[in-house]
Order: sequence, then C-alpha cells, then structure tokens
Amino acid sequence: MVCILTQYFESYAGDTMALPTLEDPLYYLANFRTVLDWLTARYADLLTVEEREFIGDFERLSEPSQALLVRMVMRKGVDFRASRLVYAEIGDSVEAAEPLVAAGWVEEGASLSLEGLFSLATRSEIAADMSAWLAELGVVKSGFKSGARSGGKNGGKGAWLAALQAQAPGPRSLSEWLPTLGDRHYRLTVDAMCERFRLMFFGNLRQQWSEFVLAELGVYRFESVELDAASRAFSRREELEAYHHLHRCRERFDADEPMESLLPDIPRVAFDNGWLERRRGRLIYKLAYRLERQGELDQALALYRDSSAPEARLRRIRVLEAQQQPAAALALAELAQAAPVSAAESQALDRMLPRLRRKSGGALDKKSKAAAPHRLDLTLDKAPSVELAVALHLSREDAPVCYVENVLVNGLFGLLCWEAVFAPLPGAFFHPFHSGPVDLFETDFRERRRELIDDCLATLEQGDYAEIIRRRYRAKWGIQSPFVFWEALDERVLELALRCIPARHLRLWFERLLGDIRANRAGMPDLIQFWPEGVARAPGNSELDEPAYRMIEVKGPGDRLQDNQKRWLEFCARHDMPVSVCYVAWQRENADDDSALAADGTTP
Repeated sequence: MVCILTQYFESYAGDTMALPTLEDPLYYLANFRTVLDWLTARYADLLTVEEREFIGDFERLSEPSQALLVRMVMRKGVDFRASRLVYAEIGDSVEAAEPLVAAGWVEEGASLSLEGLFSLATRSEIAADMSAWLAELGVVKSGFKSGARSGGKNGGKGAWLAALQAQAPGPRSLSEWLPTLGDRHYRLTVDAMCERFRLMFFGNLRQQWSEFVLAELGVYRFESVELDAASRAFSRREELEAYHHLHRCRERFDADEPMESLLPDIPRVAFDNGWLERRRGRLIYKLAYRLERQGELDQALALYRDSSAPEARLRRIRVLEAQQQPAAALALAELAQAAPVSAAESQALDRMLPRLRRKSGGALDKKSKAAAPHRLDLTLDKAPSVELAVALHLSREDAPVCYVENVLVNGLFGLLCWEAVFAPLPGAFFHPFHSGPVDLFETDFRERRRELIDDCLATLEQGDYAEIIRRRYRAKWGIQSPFVFWEALDERVLELALRCIPARHLRLWFERLLGDIRANRAGMPDLIQFWPEGVARAPGNSELDEPAYRMIEVKGPGDRLQDNQKRWLEFCARHDMPVSVCYVAWQRENADDDSALAADGTTP
C-alpha cells in the first residue's frame, strides 16, 4: 500500500469540477469600493490631495462609469478599444466613458506607437489599411487582401511589425494608423494611482485585484484575523514611495537594464522600516551577485557591504578570497563562525574555513564528522518517478510508505500552532487576504509569539496535541496557511503520523523549523514509512513493540544531497531519529530478476 499525495488544488482541474460563479455582475465594482473605503478609513493621513479628490469624484460618478473605469483598471495594460469594452451590466461603453474622459482619468485618441497599434489590432485589421505599405516593404504580395491566410510570402504580424519598425514611424492616433477601422481608442491615465491604492491595501504589488474574486468564489479561503483601524502596511507616505521605487528598480533589474544606469537609483542608506530594509537588502544583494559574476569584484564587494541580506556576508568572504585576500577573508569568516546568522551559513563556513586557514598558513581545526544517516541501496526497474519506485518497492500492507517531502512536518506544525501563527499582533496582518503573517520570516517571529508558541508546544508533553491537530484539521480545512498544504495532507497520513511519530520527535522538528522558518521549511526527506502496529525486533519474534516510523530521502542515479537536505539528515541522525538515504540504481534491461533487488531491511 502506497500513499501518493495529491497535487494542490487538483480538485479544480479537469472538466468535471466547474468553478462557482458570482451572482452580482458588478462584483468587481463592489470590491474596488471596498478598497477605497478601507483606504479612507486607514490611510486618510497618507493620501495626497489628488488621491482624496479621486476618491470623492469617483463616488459621484454614475454606476456605469464607475464600473467601466474599474474594468479598465483591472485589465492588463492601459490602452483599450471601445469595441472591446462590451459588458452587459455596463451598457453603452462610449456613453459610460464620457465622464471619465471629462475627468481626465481616460484619454481618448491618444497617440499610439507602432508596437501599441499591433497589440490592439488584429492582422486582418492592420492589412485593411496597411497592405500597400507592407507590399512596398516586400513582406506581403502586391494585392494582398486582409482576409488572406497567414504564412508563406505574406508572413504574420511579427514579420510585419519587424519590417515596419525598420522604417521608424512616429506615434499616431488609432484613426490615423487605421482610418477605415472606425473604432475609438481609450487610454487609462489613473493606472499608476490605482496601483498605489492596491499597494496600500495589500502592502505589496504581488497580490492582484483577483484576490477578492478568488476569495468570493471559494478558490482561496483566508483565516479571519481581527484588524483594527491601525492595521496598515505603511505608517508614512515616504515608506509607500520607497516601496514603489524599490519595486520599479527590481523591474529594471529583471529587464537586464545596464548596471551603470541602474546603480545610481538604488538607495544606499538603510531604511528604519524593517521590512522595507529587507527589500532593499535583497535587491542590493542581487545587484552585487550580478556584478560578481561579471567580474566586477570591487563594486560587488562594496554592494555586499551595503546589503542587509543574510547571505551577503558569505559572498563577501568569497569575493575577498577571489581577490587574493585570504587573511581578510579568514578574519570575516571567523567572525561569522562565532555568530552565524543561520545553519546554512554555518554549514558553508565549515567548508570554507579549512581552505582559508590553509591559504593563510594557519593551523587546521580537527572537526568531528557529523553522524551519518543509515544508507539503503536499491536496484529497481526504471520508472518516471524514482520516489514512487522506491515507495512501491518498500511499501507493505502493515508498513505503508507515503510520499510527503516537506508537507507532513510543516503541516503538523501549522495545525498545532495555528493560533500562534495567526495571532493578531501589531504589524502582522493588515488586510483580509493574508495567507500568513507579514513577519513570518523575521528573526523575532518566535520571540513576538513566545508565550503562544510555548503553550502550543507544551501540548506535546501534556498528551492532548493529537486531538488538537485532528480538530484543527477538520475546522480549518482549506484555509490558506504558510505551513499547511491541504490537498497534499491526506487525513489517513495525518492519522498514521500521529500514531507512529513520538511527541519528542515532533518537538525537535518544530523547534528546528522555528529556528529558521524560511530555510527549514524545505529539505525534509521524501518518504515516510509507518509501522502502526509496531516492528518485530528480530526474525521469528512475534511480539510487537510500539508503533514506529522512518524517514527516507531518495536519490536517483547521478543525484546528490543538497545542503538543506544534509542539514535535516544530520539533525535527525544527531537526535537518533530514524532516517535513511536511499540510493537507487536502475536495473539493466533483460537483467536477471533474481539479482535485481537489494535487501531493503525491515526495521526503522
């Protein structure tokens, strides 16, 4: 018997499960009004005069005009054609647009670049007015008709665009580009303002307006956290503008803008707002890493010094070593070793320090080897999934094997400590669509909730933890969580885990997870095998002891253990927790079946 867990949101895949529908056709307008009311109540002191006037003027618009503006805000881009703004609940879009144009929120007949034209018009629409020009450029045959099929000499829109771009035509209105089209062109001019509204509401630009819709459809469900009027992401307008500036810089970086034009716009002074400073630190780290890879080591080193990202110190050591400065690299490495920021840094330093000491002529420290996990070698028939192949081979009716990877430990922790994770602490939540607290990855996450977390972990000693986890699994099923992946956490696996894993081991896992949530949520073994009725300790022994388990990390041919996996394995081995690493070799075709499988062992 093998437990292979389902994929997240699998229940919404396929044709047999249709998404629910929204009854109110103006649902999007109601959501936008909710955001404006939210901002008025919580951000009145941060809103500019222009933003306050927009909110007041928006409320005085007719409902069709409000709805049309919101439709445009929530669609991609800022350029629209009237013929494509057709919504039954709005009616005549041209009539609805008139007040928006009068208010200056929408511009009619704005100039379009060639690229903008091609994004708005179809191939046949372009051909209707531009076929003669395209024929002159040799990309379509003379006499080409707009309805002709694509391909061959006539090419497609991409080829047309490239040929026209070579002529460098200037921007023109839609009616000038395509005079026979007979359509209106609208350009949204308040998109940037509405983006700031979205940023103020969500505290980030990652979440979209669709969060409302997905929540209303029931695709996403969020924990109800008590929010007061002070629950907001930004306390000063400067913080809002700084976030926006960092976001734009990150977009420019991702677009591979030359470093010489990007670097002058990067803030070099640390923010006093912690989560803004973390964003700045991450961006500077990425810039420095790119410079390092380009061989600009002096610039990279200077940026690493300015970065508050935890990984920056290791990169500084590596750059100093690359600059043939082993003494300086060693001094920084020893300083880091005395107070490592994470287990990952400590692990990397263990590898670097012997080399740096050797280069600096110093004495080498003899470090005891970490306890090695039990090794299991198997030769199996080749399969698409090496984990499934191992699970099928090892699983028995009385000892099922389940593929859990990071899901099980995270899920058990998230269920047990649910109330602590979603505690309404200041600055942890500021809108209704949080899947977890804003400070989840902060170094003071546990300290801020110490009493709540300690109470949750105390149930492991008191013995009532299993019932708490079961009750919470039923009560909270489907609610977004940074730890619980519902579709991948089968209730049968949950019951086996609660029966077979000692509370002492759960506590050890949870304590390590809390030590560095960002790093330690991953790297856990792929499989777990359960002995719910116990394990016979010796051949022929009919007596069974306590229920048991073992974790199994699977490595296929040519695959190696990753650093985060090594840290978890070493942790388990150090605490005498049953864990194995299974190395798989594929059986050669037509090999003798009698010698195909290695002994697998039966006790955890």
